[in-house]
Amino acid sequence: MTDVIPLSELRKQIDEIDQAILQLINKRAKLAEEVARTKLASGDDASFYRPDREALVLRRIQEHNPGPLSDATAAYFFREIMSACLALEKPMQIAFLGPKGTFTQQAAFKHFGHAVYTEAVSTIEGIFKAVETGHCDFGVVPIENSTEGVVTHTLDSFNESPLKICGEVEIRIHHNLMSNVANLKEITEIFSHKQSLAQCRKWLEQNLPEVLCTEVNSNAEAARLASITKGGAAIAGEVAAEIYAVTILEKCIEDELNNTTRFVIIGRLDTNSTSKDKTSLLVSVKNDAGALHEILQPFAKHGIDMTRIESRPSREGLWQYRFFIDIEGHCSDEKPKQAIAELESKVMQLKVLGSYPKAVL
Repeated sequence: MTDVIPLSELRKQIDEIDQAILQLINKRAKLAEEVARTKLASGDDASFYRPDREALVLRRIQEHNPGPLSDATAAYFFREIMSACLALEKPMQIAFLGPKGTFTQQAAFKHFGHAVYTEAVSTIEGIFKAVETGHCDFGVVPIENSTEGVVTHTLDSFNESPLKICGEVEIRIHHNLMSNVANLKEITEIFSHKQSLAQCRKWLEQNLPEVLCTEVNSNAEAARLASITKGGAAIAGEVAAEIYAVTILEKCIEDELNNTTRFVIIGRLDTNSTSKDKTSLLVSVKNDAGALHEILQPFAKHGIDMTRIESRPSREGLWQYRFFIDIEGHCSDEKPKQAIAELESKVMQLKVLGSYPKAVL
């Protein structure tokens, strides 16, 4: 029979490990400050944040993670450590689609960690403007949802903007029922965005069939209303519950458990290749026979996977179209570079929106 270690001894070991972890984290933070001083001494004061470098670190952490912590949990811890260390070098301002408590803000925290300043912006166009003017360092915008398709406002904003995509993050959309009441029986009204109400319809019919459901502009606003309304509840994400101090009564009440939204990080950076990258392109063509084939042919020729293609009407001429395309690989890698060069000779306009590391889950 294996001897049972006394609880006092286990706690002593945990305390010793905690002390060692604290010393190592602070040692890392001092090195981060040294990195900042070295960059400033060389005249480089605009690139403290490197999405390619962070992606490589997080992937290495996951590859060497022995458990029992999950890879996602290990990546979360190290993301927050890197975020705190980066804030010592240069705190960043991140624009997101507000109000506070939205899934876009949740995506910002997942990608950058919590040691950043986040600023709620009311429109996607406003996020682009905030970054273009330098008011914010980066922006986070939704680009597609697994059940509802692309976000057209984001695609259209890329046409006139000089900004680049320098990262991506995916958020599994979990809807939670939150309130300050003690139990479900005390709920008299549920606030939520109409899409969230629709995505939780089966759960609501089974568990709260008689309760009034009220549509509001955002789930964050729903959480705010739930915090001040007697008998009020909201359907929203975890961040909204934290911000508006309401208790989550039921988690993951959505009907479709695989509902995922993809967000992209917009900024002025060019990222280096990490061997696991995507490249996004904007291509303009006339509505001629064979135009789509001309777009697809270079990628097929060079064996490049196309992960997404969406068409939008062009505002520059009648029956002209723009295609938004995602491909595997970095634009500096040999095969994508050759395919893009061939494609450019076949179309009216080609714009590389950015090459960036694939999302670290």
